Amino acid sequence: MEVFESLGKIFNVSLIYATFRASTPIIYAALCAAITQQANILNIGTEGIMLVGAFTAVAVSYFTGSWILGVAAAMGGGAVIAMIMAVGHIKYDSEICAIGMGINLFAIAITKFLMQVLFNTNGTFSDPAIVPIPTVHLPFLEHIPVLNELLNDWCFTEWFVIIFIIILQFLFYKTVWGLRLRAVGQFPMAAQTAGINVNAVKYQAMLISGLIGGLAGAHLSLGYSTQFVENMTNNRGFMGVAAMYFGGANPVLTAVGCLLFGFSDSVGARLQAYGFPAQFVLMTPYLVTVIVLAVSMAIKLGAVKKKQSSLVTG
Repeated sequence: MEVFESLGKIFNVSLIYATFRASTPIIYAALCAAITQQANILNIGTEGIMLVGAFTAVAVSYFTGSWILGVAAAMGGGAVIAMIMAVGHIKYDSEICAIGMGINLFAIAITKFLMQVLFNTNGTFSDPAIVPIPTVHLPFLEHIPVLNELLNDWCFTEWFVIIFIIILQFLFYKTVWGLRLRAVGQFPMAAQTAGINVNAVKYQAMLISGLIGGLAGAHLSLGYSTQFVENMTNNRGFMGVAAMYFGGANPVLTAVGCLLFGFSDSVGARLQAYGFPAQFVLMTPYLVTVIVLAVSMAIKLGAVKKKQSSLVTG
């Protein structure tokens, strides 16, 4: 009986919102990676873009007293980092994974350095002057117990990520720009023959990816929390890339993959309160990452083998 009571405290209505809340930064990161993946660019630098965005958002919010300027600056910072990657990869034909890993290491170092220079502190910077992204309160839900717990007082960027998934899904599969983007990613020579400027489309994808990666970081530091912590992305960028592979760079399926990470993180945090070892809880998201990547690769290999066998038999 006690076991069922404990399970009821872990798996309840509040777990749904906790899952979505933990998933939101990863969804933004995954969509950041999905945009470039459609153009056949693996954006390993998502982690670094997020981290730069998170620091920039906190710094600008602190100095200006405006969360809007903080978010805008974070998106601008993310765009700058993404364009540095784009120039290195597209213009100078450098390996994108090497550039991405370099960006990730650079982001850790530069944010740590700037936190010491600007705020004279290490580890964590938190101050009442930091203006967070506001929450959206819906008064008409106050008298509906379940919906009030599920849908009320969400951060503005949590609502926006749902809208953005729908917008991106439409752009990818229902617009000329999306068709060109996918053509550049899958058949670049054919796209060039059709008169599409391949490099221009890739630069566009990297720019938009940087804006969204910066927004991911801003949400993490001003929405999910109201502080900056060294390396606070905590591999969420890599989890986003894994979820992107799981969803095949499809925004909706990618978001579903992110929910798996959010669910494992939320359940793990609750299990820790019931005496589960902290080491087990901390490794859960990474274990899910490995499983998701393994399943994704297995599905992809299965599809390739099926296609090859059909060509042989045909």
